[in-house]
Amino acid sequence: MKKYMSLVLFAHSIFALPFAIIGFFLAVHTTNYQFEWKLFLLMLLCMVSARNAAMAFNRYLDRDIDALNPRTAVRDIPAGKISPTNALVFTVVNCVLFMTATYFINPLCLALSPVALFVVLFYSYMKRISPLCHLVLGLGLGLAPVGAYLAVTGSFSIVPVFFGLSVLTWVSGFDIIYALQDEAFDRDNGLNSIPANFGAKKALRISELLHLFSFVFIILPVWFIELGIFYYLGVIFYALLLIFQHRLVNPPDLSRVNREFMTTNGVASVVFALFFLLDVVFEHWRF
Repeated sequence: MKKYMSLVLFAHSIFALPFAIIGFFLAVHTTNYQFEWKLFLLMLLCMVSARNAAMAFNRYLDRDIDALNPRTAVRDIPAGKISPTNALVFTVVNCVLFMTATYFINPLCLALSPVALFVVLFYSYMKRISPLCHLVLGLGLGLAPVGAYLAVTGSFSIVPVFFGLSVLTWVSGFDIIYALQDEAFDRDNGLNSIPANFGAKKALRISELLHLFSFVFIILPVWFIELGIFYYLGVIFYALLLIFQHRLVNPPDLSRVNREFMTTNGVASVVFALFFLLDVVFEHWRF
């Protein structure tokens, strides 16, 4: 189990999971639907299984590329810790778990489950096709708050879409920064990424623009639902961490990207979700 958790980098689930929780409680708080533990646990199962499938498939598909890259040669498949066949079986098992969970949620989630799986799995091919791969990764994680909202209500609404778009642009932006580590390798091996195609300087400007959009999308819900002081504090904290992570990046020295950068983004999503939940709990603290 420890090897498989390493394969899928289970800790990285922390990026989208807090926003899925936001989508879930947004639905409970703004509609007539009540909180149900069974539904909440099914939503969590969907999140974990979809993430596991996406990460394991990416590792499976990139195994030969990872073996060539000194930075990624230590990953589980090229290092021989897990066989490619077992990684693919793990992917299939998690896809089945995901679709099974949606069956017990509602018909709409079940009907859309193949679409969600296609998005999160197709990302693995995008680096071979287009530098838009970062946006596809962001889209996969951005489905989290929308999917969680659908799990409760079985219908769409604009506010979870705003949160989804915020996740899309946030994740795309920090994935561009993360890809700076492999700029030369990607270019030499014909792989598409924004740093490989446009260079580090332009890539950072694109990342900054995406994070600006992420901040805008985080703000937009205040014009559609009633939110209070805790939400605004969460928005401020989120914005400060977006700024801080860009101060961590100083090409050509990217030594702080791998650990501190990932920690910063994990903290951003968790703390923002906590502020949102506090706003729900203390709803009488409204302007």
